[in-house]
Amino acid sequence: MDKSFLQSKGWEEFQKSIGNQTFRIDDALLIKKSLPLGKSYFYAPRIQATSNKEQVTNFLDKIKELAKRENCIFLRVEPIEKLKIENCKLEIARSNDVQPSKTIILDLTKSEEQLLKDMHQKTRYNIRLAEKKGVKIKESQNIDDFWKLMKETTDRDGFRAHNKEYYERMLQIDPSTPLRSAQDDKKKMNVKLYIAEYENKILVAGIFVFYGDTVTYLHGASTHDNKNVMAPYLLHWEMIKFAKKSGYKYYDFYGISEKKWPGVTRFKKGFGGEEINYPGCYDIIFNKAWYSLYRILRGIRRIL
Repeated sequence: MDKSFLQSKGWEEFQKSIGNQTFRIDDALLIKKSLPLGKSYFYAPRIQATSNKEQVTNFLDKIKELAKRENCIFLRVEPIEKLKIENCKLEIARSNDVQPSKTIILDLTKSEEQLLKDMHQKTRYNIRLAEKKGVKIKESQNIDDFWKLMKETTDRDGFRAHNKEYYERMLQIDPSTPLRSAQDDKKKMNVKLYIAEYENKILVAGIFVFYGDTVTYLHGASTHDNKNVMAPYLLHWEMIKFAKKSGYKYYDFYGISEKKWPGVTRFKKGFGGEEINYPGCYDIIFNKAWYSLYRILRGIRRIL
């Protein structure tokens, strides 16, 4: 797979649009996050690791110098592969994941027939049912289509979402750029909103990222109305077919967790694919005293 969209120029521009300062060290994107008392930290999502220890040490030395100038007390990193940092002489602490540490990825080089065969029998049945019921899938430019469903989803399922402006700005990334093929758009990130309609009512909405060789299902929302027509199944099947026909090689469901999202995880697993496990999220500490204070304050905040 190509590098993650979270390291792309498009994602960097999006981060700037929501008020975050960004830097690049050896082409790795660092997002500066503010902390109290004038401090901050760097966040590096899904960076590509190297097995060369000298390169890793040089990379971290450059970040340490930048951290001094920017009052950053640690680097929060979520690598694609395990970092080789045994000789960096910095303390490392495990942190809560920002991005999901497990996902399911479909291989789109397979035929449509094979993709269907790899699915759970119930998933295939629900796709056909949605087709028979007349569920329609189409692209939308209206953020309200998504936001209305997102508010219902968060109220129902009890998880936190970003504010409306966050999603709105995400969908403004090159909104006029047509999707041609994975080859043409390999270095350009496109973010698109697709909806599933039944009898002129929107039942499901999903935000999808097209970047490199991969289409990623980044955010989704739905209503419990008309659950019997199985609209979410058809939304994903149509997007899988669209991604394949457009020349993309992979379809990333983005996040699964049997503990945190059991229902969503069962749904995604029904489509088959390969389960991918990332190393997780780690803090590489530049200032031990300030980091200890940060952890104490974060613990107090969670209690309150």
